[in-house]
Amino acid sequence: MTGKNFAATGHLLGTVVAVQANFYRVQLDGEMREMGKQYLPYPPLLLCTRRTRLKKIGQQVMVGDRVVVEEPDWAGGRGAIAKVLTRQSELDRPAIANVNQILLVFAVADPPLEPYQLSRFLIKAESTGLDVLLCLNKSDLISLPEQQKVSDRLLAWGYQPIFISVKDGINTEQAARYLSNKITVIAGPSGVGKSSLINTLIDSLQLRVGEVSGKLARGRHTTRHIELFELPSGGMLADTPGFNQPDMDCNPEELIRYFPEARERLAVASCRFSDCLHRDEPECVVRGDWERYEHYLEFLDAAIAHETQLHQQADPESTMKLKSKSKGKGQSQYEPKLESKKYRRISRKTQLQDLQELYRDEE
Repeated sequence: MTGKNFAATGHLLGTVVAVQANFYRVQLDGEMREMGKQYLPYPPLLLCTRRTRLKKIGQQVMVGDRVVVEEPDWAGGRGAIAKVLTRQSELDRPAIANVNQILLVFAVADPPLEPYQLSRFLIKAESTGLDVLLCLNKSDLISLPEQQKVSDRLLAWGYQPIFISVKDGINTEQAARYLSNKITVIAGPSGVGKSSLINTLIDSLQLRVGEVSGKLARGRHTTRHIELFELPSGGMLADTPGFNQPDMDCNPEELIRYFPEARERLAVASCRFSDCLHRDEPECVVRGDWERYEHYLEFLDAAIAHETQLHQQADPESTMKLKSKSKGKGQSQYEPKLESKKYRRISRKTQLQDLQELYRDEE
């Protein structure tokens, strides 16, 4: 949008790069704008509010949204979001719009690479329908033969990993090329070097970096909120709050499609039953000798448990409830659900009201 167009409409286009409370930081489009006699440097950032009419229609504004901004106050650096443009994609966790791909970052050592945890992150990333790029950091801590062994294993899973070392600057430029001119969400467990990688890719940033806990061999969480950062080569990168075990909240029937090795089998053959869950059904083309099949069965149990929980919540007459165990890999079990009203202690106010009613009846 040119300066003349702005003068005629009073509207500007931009991207929401951060959200905090009821304020939105918007990066405006354009390399240089002429606003009357003022020249604004690129990229201008405005702290915006949301128009009341958007709030009335329930229009949420997310990080990554393309928006129309009205009435910019250049001196105060403020404006108002008047419209949210159609989203090309949308994620719930993290809440971000218009993402093109997901960059999963794991460490091959310190903390050690855990296949089950990596598989869980990959399934969650696949469920978004976005492209998945896998980077393995701290490659300087293992030998080349060990790297080849890990690479062969992940190739059998259907992924070609990029081995990087933020500390020694190994292959970080190669990773940056995959991010050019795209909006990318970076995710992975804490302590694997996500913030350090972002600091390397964007020199002007100095995100807080956490260390790995020696006792638990896990990273300490450092990212607190979602924010988009502009990459020098074009595109944007979103750092997301860390989480150690993504939820298996996908449809049980769709879960198998999130395994590339299973998709290959289904591409050339079909199971006997259209609703096959690939456990013990006859003439199943998926069930077999592939490494992550055991992961699939565990994730399937979690997905079924999640779906059952949703049905239980929708059915107030249900007599069972789902309770998560404190240890293990997120297993859950069902327990009898007590009738809350039956076992709830009667309040003093209710007792007093009952007594008053009793006295009135006696009179």
